[in-house]
Amino acid sequence: MSVRRVIAVFGVVVALLAGCRAGRDESPPEPVRPRWEASHLPVPPGSAGRLVVRDATACAGRWYVVGAVGGPDGATRPAAWGSADGRTWASLPLRPISYYGERAILYAVGCHEGRVAVVGARAGGAHGNPRVRTWRQDADGGLTEVPAEFEVYGGPEAVSASRIAGGARGWLIAGARTGGAAVWRSPDAADFQLVDGAVGLASDAGLTTLATDALAMPDGWLVGGGGRPADRADRDPFVWFSADGRSWTRLALPATGEDEIVQRLVRVGSSVYAVGVRGSGFQAWVAEPAGAATSAGTWRAVGRFGATGTGAVAGVEAAAGGGAGVLAMTVAAGGHRLWRSAAGGSSWVPVALPVDVFAGGDTSAAVAVWDGRMVVTVDDGVAARVWFAPSAAV
Repeated sequence: MSVRRVIAVFGVVVALLAGCRAGRDESPPEPVRPRWEASHLPVPPGSAGRLVVRDATACAGRWYVVGAVGGPDGATRPAAWGSADGRTWASLPLRPISYYGERAILYAVGCHEGRVAVVGARAGGAHGNPRVRTWRQDADGGLTEVPAEFEVYGGPEAVSASRIAGGARGWLIAGARTGGAAVWRSPDAADFQLVDGAVGLASDAGLTTLATDALAMPDGWLVGGGGRPADRADRDPFVWFSADGRSWTRLALPATGEDEIVQRLVRVGSSVYAVGVRGSGFQAWVAEPAGAATSAGTWRAVGRFGATGTGAVAGVEAAAGGGAGVLAMTVAAGGHRLWRSAAGGSSWVPVALPVDVFAGGDTSAAVAVWDGRMVVTVDDGVAARVWFAPSAAV
């Protein structure tokens, strides 16, 4: 080999090594640091105990946080709080009507036309399965448990009732039965009807499905989740659309050979975002404009962010959006993290939480956004706390 050729080859190798080194040395983006203000959640009237917080939402200019009060003996009772400004909170009256309603932990809250509806559960019975209950908001702001037969949410085919959404067509809960993805629908949050085994939504011979979140659309409902093909171990991401909550059309999102599932849906301006897990990290998909979310051909995979790590169940706990972009709260081996994308989901930066929260155990975190303001809830398994910040600073 000539000296000239040896020098050329050496130069290529050096360039490649330099490129690899630059990639390894590339530092992660600097976290955004909002101006957090601590808020106080009062203990609701009744027996003393630690506060448990599971979800938060903004609804027609008011903020809501839901959870429970946990006693030293492991007993729980449902709890919910409201705020006009995100700083000062008051507990809401709770009116349970059943044994498990009196012990429920409220874990999902949705909003429609200024009122909220809530899903809660408490494990019990011979097999220790979650006993799901729903709650509607009364004129005085309090929450009343909705009567339901055991088989509506429970029974031998029960799997999960995950998230609740309200819209022009009423209310919808997304979840799963042993037969695959399922929903519960109601015109007024006072009487939910199970839609099980729906063609296009439920599992079939080629795909085992699971629904994780629901989003109200102007012309119907969008449900997010995933499906495991019969010949594979990994899942693919899907959304489903329905005009009435009964008949569903399955829409496949761009997928890879990695394990992928949509876990949260959020509408921000003229776009609908789906956020979930993809392999060893988190992934965002987007449909633009929002009305195009009902067509599989309009969804794009955009930014990938974060890392799931090992030793913990990873997922997207909450998603919210506004003028500052999209916010996603994730949980992974490294703990609970908040992320923001101001670039249509294509790139993400971490947002520093007011405290570090490890994953596992009885921990959770959530985020809600409204009119340039942001509320974050954190439950580290010992205490539950709420913070407020201008989301414009994010």
